[in-house]
Amino acid sequence: MTTAMISHPACLGHENPVGHPESVARLQVVNDALAGLDLERVQAPDGTDEQILRAHPAAYLERIKSAPVGPLDPDTHKTEGALAAAYRGVGAVVKAVDMVLGGQVQNAFCAIRPPGHHAERETPMGFCLFGNIAIAAKHAMEAHGLNRVAVVDFDVHHGNGTQDLLWDEPRALFVSSHQMPLYPGTGAAHERGAHGNILNVPLDPGSGGETIRDEMRRRILPALEDFKPQLVLVSAGFDAHRDDPLGNLEWDTEDYAWITQQLCDLAARHCSGRLVSALEGGYNLQALAESARAHVETLIEHGEGG
Repeated sequence: MTTAMISHPACLGHENPVGHPESVARLQVVNDALAGLDLERVQAPDGTDEQILRAHPAAYLERIKSAPVGPLDPDTHKTEGALAAAYRGVGAVVKAVDMVLGGQVQNAFCAIRPPGHHAERETPMGFCLFGNIAIAAKHAMEAHGLNRVAVVDFDVHHGNGTQDLLWDEPRALFVSSHQMPLYPGTGAAHERGAHGNILNVPLDPGSGGETIRDEMRRRILPALEDFKPQLVLVSAGFDAHRDDPLGNLEWDTEDYAWITQQLCDLAARHCSGRLVSALEGGYNLQALAESARAHVETLIEHGEGG
């Protein structure tokens, strides 16, 4: 078994305004960092309206399609290339789920942008248009018949969009670790979902890598073990790194490798190693490149052992 890397050149065509932290350079440095690794490289297909509509209502999709080029909110822009990039992002995560559940690869990393975990059911925000990882979860459940899909989000910001899209979904467990207080202001521990299917683990600024390792052992991994997922999905944001300008959690590159190792081990115990990861945040280019490489190298180690 192997590890797939799924991406598309269209994801480089979404050019936010000059100085915007969510830049084309982010994906370029990830691509460069992963060059030469033993990956099955797959070009993402276009996502479809049907796939998006599993998570977002038709009125929202039409609003995004028909909106003129320009800001959708102060942080989130519809550029000339935004829709093409966002549709390829959806296509990438759906293709990854199909490949992993079909046994073609052990696991997969989707090198995509714009990110997705802030896009709520009817609101684009936080640089995000469509809820990529929630769409992947819905696809796994609706197209493949799974009834226990775990979504783990270790971005420094709370995945409010994923939480919103999966709030009423008893077949999904959403687990988010994130700095608090920080944008978008959601993610308190008492936010549990309609079926107790959400676990938020807020972290204090400056708490460091040992804190997330402790929280993984104490709360996150036990919750995942109890859930016994048939598939693990990961919102892989690398902005908790100590060098990132948008967060203050002080993680190191080695923390990302360790977290990924724990999630791969969990997937091996419960779902034959089936795991799909999608790029979210990460805004210091060097830290992003190093952390993404450490993450994917760990996936490859498990792919080779599958």
